[in-house]
Amino acid sequence: MDDKIRVFGARENNLQNIDIEIPKNKLVVMTGISGSGKSSLAFDTLYQEGQRRYMESLSAYARQFLGNFEKPDVDRIDGLSPSISIDQKTTSNNPRSTVGTVTEIYDYLRLLYARIGIPYCPNSDEPLTKQSIEEMTVRVNNFKEGSKVIIMSPIIERQKGTLKKVAEQYLKEGFTRAYVDGQTCTLEEMDDLDKNKNHDFYLIIDRLIIKDGIRSRLYDALELAARLANGKAKVLVDDDAIVSFSQNYSCEDSDFTIPDLEPRIFSFNVPIGACPSCNGLGYRLEITEDLVINPEKALLDGGLIPYKNNDEENLTSQMVEETCKFYNIDVSKPMQEFTREELDIVLYGSPDKIHFKLKSTSGRKHEAFDFYEGIITNLTRRYRETTSDWIRTWIENFMVESECHTCNGARLNPSALSVKIGGKNIDQFTRLSIDEEIKFLENLSLGVEQKQIAKLALQEVINRLTFLQDVGLGYLALHRQAGTLSGGEAQRIRLATQIGSKLSGVLYVLDEPSIGLHQRDNHKLIDTLHKMRDLGNTLIVVEHDHETMLASDYLIDIGPKAGKQGGNVVAAGTPQEVMNHPTSITGKYLRGELFVDVPKKRRKGMGKDILVMGARANNLKDISVAFPLGQLTVVTGVSGSGKSSLVNEVLLKGLQQKYYKSKDKPGEHTAINDQQLIERVIEISQSPIGRTPRSNPATYTGVFDDIRDLYAMTNEAKARGYTKSRFSFNVRGGRCEACKGDGVKKISMHFLPDVYVSCEVCGGKRYNHETLQIKYKGKQIADVLEMTIDDAMAFFENHPKIYNKLKIIHDVGLGYIQLGQSATTLSGGEAQRVKLASELYRKITDKSIYILDEPTTGLHTDDVKRLLKVLHRIVDEGATMVVIEHNLDIIKNADHIIDLGPEGGDLGGYIVAQGTPEEIAMVDASYTGQYLKKVLK
Repeated sequence: MDDKIRVFGARENNLQNIDIEIPKNKLVVMTGISGSGKSSLAFDTLYQEGQRRYMESLSAYARQFLGNFEKPDVDRIDGLSPSISIDQKTTSNNPRSTVGTVTEIYDYLRLLYARIGIPYCPNSDEPLTKQSIEEMTVRVNNFKEGSKVIIMSPIIERQKGTLKKVAEQYLKEGFTRAYVDGQTCTLEEMDDLDKNKNHDFYLIIDRLIIKDGIRSRLYDALELAARLANGKAKVLVDDDAIVSFSQNYSCEDSDFTIPDLEPRIFSFNVPIGACPSCNGLGYRLEITEDLVINPEKALLDGGLIPYKNNDEENLTSQMVEETCKFYNIDVSKPMQEFTREELDIVLYGSPDKIHFKLKSTSGRKHEAFDFYEGIITNLTRRYRETTSDWIRTWIENFMVESECHTCNGARLNPSALSVKIGGKNIDQFTRLSIDEEIKFLENLSLGVEQKQIAKLALQEVINRLTFLQDVGLGYLALHRQAGTLSGGEAQRIRLATQIGSKLSGVLYVLDEPSIGLHQRDNHKLIDTLHKMRDLGNTLIVVEHDHETMLASDYLIDIGPKAGKQGGNVVAAGTPQEVMNHPTSITGKYLRGELFVDVPKKRRKGMGKDILVMGARANNLKDISVAFPLGQLTVVTGVSGSGKSSLVNEVLLKGLQQKYYKSKDKPGEHTAINDQQLIERVIEISQSPIGRTPRSNPATYTGVFDDIRDLYAMTNEAKARGYTKSRFSFNVRGGRCEACKGDGVKKISMHFLPDVYVSCEVCGGKRYNHETLQIKYKGKQIADVLEMTIDDAMAFFENHPKIYNKLKIIHDVGLGYIQLGQSATTLSGGEAQRVKLASELYRKITDKSIYILDEPTTGLHTDDVKRLLKVLHRIVDEGATMVVIEHNLDIIKNADHIIDLGPEGGDLGGYIVAQGTPEEIAMVDASYTGQYLKKVLK
């Protein structure tokens, strides 16, 4: 019982009432083709039950905040430990979350900067100091004996005014003298000063001669001086030199001061630390000229996009017209012919006062205005002041996210950014790669006192950074937003955090941690998993990577196929035992009996390219890259080498902006030349196909329209007068109105995630009773939505239009998912393949470019073989395809490879090699080439 987890009668989802023994304190890999039941056993059964049992050990008071955990469909599980899930869906999309905050490294950095950081003046770059009254007293008292000192309070420095009232105020309070503009005078006889010049007004507190016995009087004078001048004091020595003191960090040459250093000053999530302009986000939503102007049209004929309809009664349109008359601006010429001065007047307002008398929208009165504020100024003001969500959403159509001009994306205010360790402020440090940060901290030169203060915090930061480096994330920067991480990166970050916790006796369940990891870095991940195991933990990893399988202690192959034909344990044992199993598909691939073929010849393509010139986004080193048209191009390279920056940030966004006027700004580059040979740009990403239970594969791919047509053609539906819309759960008529066709009701849990419960009226079927009475071949429309793709193919085999669409979904490896499966339950890889299937219905032309990001996510090698057939089919029809991928089976099937590197982060961003797989394999400097050699034999 102590060394094994025993599962009896597991029936969750498609599991076939299985019994299995899993060794504890081992690295256990669960594999099998997509939809075979791996996740059902690992996550929905083992993790869910482990979590439920732990929750039951808590008090009833605590459980009310955590919600109920349903018992999975299993008879019994013995020997289960408390469980932790490390999956790919837990990344925060909060724009305030960064790699530094989610790993908690930033919290230690804030402490470090607060304790040993040195503030610098941003103007002179000189270090700032502060002194206590005691330190001021000691220093003045140590002046040469007999020195004459005047203790002064700098009430006013470098300010205009006569200062007469200031003198009168302090005269009433009992003070008699002041040091004004370098001269001593009495407050009673002080003349009015020139109000147009800057002046210094230092109130004289006391005059002393340095000798024994004056210490107490000196202390009191300095204390009073500092209290009157916000912590500042000045001492005039022998009527010659002035020595400045401050209880705060401040600069003598400017008014720059910062408060006492404490950790919260370095937090961009609180007002004391955040940049006041962007409130700590690092960017601002701003209206951009490109989205407001149509350069090819005249001003009053669609040139101003927000007012393209040119409503004559619209006050803004009238004011634009009147302003143009005032400045003799020709409104009939295209906007692209406007001078910069004319554009500034139209967009940002008139420099002169203009009196307008305009007809109001009611048509019954006139309204008068004395100025024209400009289109962009007007929209910016309205966005800031409006309480209407509709107006705010409308104005956002003309806005883009741009880096905050005040903090330049640093998120923090000048006070926080003035503090440095080793010459770098906290923002500059977090922009380094993790590899560079470790080197920086290890080579940091600190004084004896600083070393003692920083020892624990510094070691904690280095340890946590090293854990991230160990899982292959050394190229990341702590500054990077958490929402921009891939699923694999986010998962490995959580993995590194768990290593740092050094827990023992825990059941960890992981979902494909190798996603996004180049083969070269696989050993780092495997070493990390072994470390966690060696701490006394059980690791259950759902994985398809052959190297990870072979490095496991125990391998479980679930299958043999997907959906209802899966859910059984095909083989279990050591990797060698599974390899020798006669019926295991995984075993056959591991021992080389089954494999993905290398194409007999590579496509030549159209002989033309899309040329990206001067790509400089993120870590790209001003590279120019040719993407051949009519070929399958794979962009690869080690993690962090710049693949996503080149393909997603530059190529994709650049083409989308050109053809679809996309608001997303492309990554920095010089130009993209597609020779006008592209008309359609299709992004097939892993983003969800919908964010509510209402979205599903049937509706997204359009096959549900054909199914509804079929139900509307039944005799019973015709007799009742039911049309196609009757069978839609998105409109009134046939749907269940209690749940509005969702099948579930959303219960808001405030600070907890929303909970979805099955609708009591329709029992989760989405439709009302009358609609469900219509049947085709004995099945209601709701029954069809519950069918898997494979089941539906058999059910609709006599309807070619429906069957062919379902066959395409099957061909991309999704035969096991349900037609009506909620979009929120699909993984990123599944969502991507649903999108791919929907694209295959459309006409594929040689003017189309498809861009995919790691389409093998969640795919067994057998599924990859099936996916490759689909990709080849698209390219064979003349389309161009660009794929970001690490999977060697995809890479070896490419017509053209672009290998980036040689390393990640700042050491990446170069083109290491380009050409066919055979050519890449000959390049010794290419890590990809080294692995390709082995699979091309």
